[in-house]
Parts: sequence; structure tokens; C-alpha cells
Amino acid sequence: MKGERLDKVLARLGLGSRKEVARLVRQGKVRVLGQVVKDPGFRVPEGAALEVEGRPLEVRRHLHVLLHKPPGFVTSRTEGPSVYALLQGFPTRDLSPVGRLDKDAEGLLLFTTDGLLLHRLTHPRFGVRKVYRVWTEGGTLPKEVCRRLLLGVDLEDGPARALACRPAPGGAVLVLAEGRKREVRRMLQRVGYPVRRLLRLQVGPIRLGDLPPGKWRRLSEREVKALLRLGGLE
Repeated sequence: MKGERLDKVLARLGLGSRKEVARLVRQGKVRVLGQVVKDPGFRVPEGAALEVEGRPLEVRRHLHVLLHKPPGFVTSRTEGPSVYALLQGFPTRDLSPVGRLDKDAEGLLLFTTDGLLLHRLTHPRFGVRKVYRVWTEGGTLPKEVCRRLLLGVDLEDGPARALACRPAPGGAVLVLAEGRKREVRRMLQRVGYPVRRLLRLQVGPIRLGDLPPGKWRRLSEREVKALLRLGGLE
């Protein structure tokens, strides 16, 4: 049967340690879908109703959040001003960012409580694509500069290349599949077009859309399924 272990679910909901909640289960104090379950390893179907000593519990599912990060915020818990200050109303202790945006960058920043999905979306092996709109000090990128970025440029930590590059007023639209530190800025600096403004528009199938800066929203069921599918976890 698919699902999460009963003792793990109860511990995650704050009813005690795995050992403590296992004792509750063996004492017959836990019901799943109205039936007493005495096996701590019982697999709880997703969304199943739970009761402990007659009290109903809400089983929390993984949380996935999209934030439109404004410039001036850091993707960190220990420094400030932090993007976590913008996530009002969430148990941010459990939320981890899916990759990072530097302090001056803005745009789409995902958060999740699903550690496995986080790994799949950030590990270079999975090549999750990110779309960026950049404005540069040199203005609109010439097509020959785009071609250089598509062929690849040498950075201090190895070669890097764009998967797609399209000139746009004042800069360009770039698609990358890596997530190295300040990679977009370093690539454009390398070709003589320092970045003035960097806006991330998309990560995988998730788009920023018209979400205002500083605001967040939960991902829809469709978006979550698309991310799980991208990470091979559907």
C-alpha cells in the first residue's frame, strides 16, 4: 500500500517522538478512516482522516510556495533582510528554497517542504531549466553575443552555456539548466554586457506570471503534479 508510515505521520504532526506515538498506536488510541490501527508501520493513504483518542487530526501535505522575490532580499535564514520575512502565515522552519537568487536579483523563487523534490529540482543531473529576463549596461544583446552564450563561455569554475538566448529590449531572455552562483551575471560580464537587472521568469513548468513583487501564493495541484513529474516522482 502506498502512503506514509503511521508513526511518522503522527510524529510529523507534533504528537511526540516516533517511539512515543508508536506506543499510542499499539494501545489502540489511533483510528485511520474510522478504524482502529495498532500497527505503527501501517501505511496511511494520502488525505486519510485520522483520530487520536477520539480527536480528529488534519494530515498536512507537503507545502509548495511561489514567491516573487523583490530586489534587496537575501535567500537566507541567517542574514537579512531575508526572503522568509515575506512568507507571512507559513511555518517557514520547514520551508526550503529551491535554489537561490542573489540579493539584487528578483523574480520567481520556489519553496517546498518536500526534501526529495528539492533535491531533484536543484541537482545539476536533472537539468531543470530556468528562464531569465536580463537588462544590461550594454543594452540589447546583439545576435552574435547570443551565439557566443549558446556556444559557451569559460568561467573560473568551468565552462557555462545558455540553452537559449533571445535579444530583448535593453538586454535578452536567457534559458539555463545549471544553478551555479551568480552564473547569469558572470556569463554576461564575460561577454562584455554587465547585468543591470535580473528577473527570473520560470523554473521548469512554473511561471512567475503577474504575481506582484513581495507576494506569494501556493502552487496549484496542477503545478505540483508538473513538478513531481519533472523530478520523476509522480
